[in-house]
Amino acid sequence: MDNYTTKDIVKKYGFKFSKSLGQNFLIDDTVLTDIVNGSEVNEEDIVIEIGPGVGTLTKELLRKSKKVYAIELDDDLIPILQKELKDFQNFELIHNDALKVDFNEIIGYEASVKVVANLPYYVTTPIIAKLLKENYRFKSITIMIQKEVAERFLAKCSTKEYGSITLLIQYYCNIIPIRKVSQSSFIPQPKVESMVIKMDRLSAPRVIVKNEELFFKIIRESFNFRRKTLWNALKNLKINADMLKAAFIKSGIDDRRRGETLSIEEFAVLSDCIDELLR
Repeated sequence: MDNYTTKDIVKKYGFKFSKSLGQNFLIDDTVLTDIVNGSEVNEEDIVIEIGPGVGTLTKELLRKSKKVYAIELDDDLIPILQKELKDFQNFELIHNDALKVDFNEIIGYEASVKVVANLPYYVTTPIIAKLLKENYRFKSITIMIQKEVAERFLAKCSTKEYGSITLLIQYYCNIIPIRKVSQSSFIPQPKVESMVIKMDRLSAPRVIVKNEELFFKIIRESFNFRRKTLWNALKNLKINADMLKAAFIKSGIDDRRRGETLSIEEFAVLSDCIDELLR
């Protein structure tokens, strides 16, 4: 890692952190190393970095990869990144909101694309949902996020952390925890711990369902009312009661169970049974 640190760059430009943008810059070189190594970025990879900050992680990614596209929303960081990374020919800066970007316009026909990000906590779930549900051609997503959110991503069935976001991740990816990160690894220090995780995109969804929209709607309703039985939670789908009962019988799933006790495979079976009866 460079001797010229994140703290130095912040001081050099008199940069003021934005609370509204959830800015916490990484100052721990061991974490930077673990993110880069954990992402397994190599010279054949195109990297999309979301929220590059002052470019400390970006520099390490540029040295390892074919090219880095860095997406930054903050107007004040654009001139800093342009100056600090001007010597890298494989760097391209995109001044935009990552939630509004069409990633396929960036990816084009590239064979190997990896996403790396130190995500602001407040946009973690929307960005992950966008990256996965809009079917962009990523090999992997390596991110640093709030530890509590990471635990929801990694959760096992029948735990309090297990929820609809767990199943969304499971549907599209294998997920690997890389390391925990303490508050002291950032400036300014956040109030919570963080975690670095890697999500490897599956070549096909983990379960094949007949109606993906219905599948995720059933999951959402089951967890929106997670203390209720599946029977009571799924009444909100406005399905005829006799038809819903028949779907439970056909699936072999007890309607007195709660959503948090169902595996992704069981949700797929139930979804397909409901879908067949609705046709």
